Amino acid sequence: MKVTLLHYTPLEICAHAIRTCWQSFDKSDHGGEKDKELIDRVGNKFKHSSTLEHLVYTFYIQGISRALLQELARHRIASLSVKSTRYTLKELKAAEPFDENDFEGANKYIVLTGDERVDRASIKALNNLQTLLKEGISNDIAKYALPECYKTELTWTINARSLQNFLSLRSSKSALWEIRNLSFKIFETLPEDHKYLFEDCLNVEH
Repeated sequence: MKVTLLHYTPLEICAHAIRTCWQSFDKSDHGGEKDKELIDRVGNKFKHSSTLEHLVYTFYIQGISRALLQELARHRIASLSVKSTRYTLKELKAAEPFDENDFEGANKYIVLTGDERVDRASIKALNNLQTLLKEGISNDIAKYALPECYKTELTWTINARSLQNFLSLRSSKSALWEIRNLSFKIFETLPEDHKYLFEDCLNVEH
């Protein structure tokens, strides 16, 4: 799994939105400590969290399973642009079949759990899908045989209010292990001067 932060809104924009309400622009320090304190006080402490929606982050997330993708789709408000299975299964079709113990080779295409029984079953499912593709079945039909562990990637855009909700839920030890790992990677990728808005959302208990 790899997470790259592609773009984010400067804190000054969120502070400007908040100061619009009181016309207190003259008190801004252009994203400095005064503005940071204002954002935290209004957005977090006073619970006017709609103001945090002015902060938007775009991530490039690679190497996650379709199982994780399904859970990401439950989060509002966020925008997802996902690698097309329909157009990219040719990668798998061109590969050699995998031995059921070739975890390293299969890891290019599937997310491994560390449980050898599950991972062997996933490799078998991968080989079954590959056989269907080599037999000439169209991607549109063959993709229904995709295992949940099949890797995908996406560009994901989310505002700070929704991201706080995501981190609160998905950093929990009761969350799916893979999406929990993603939540911590996303936090680590955030700009340093933005992290203070999300620190209280993280559940670091193991």
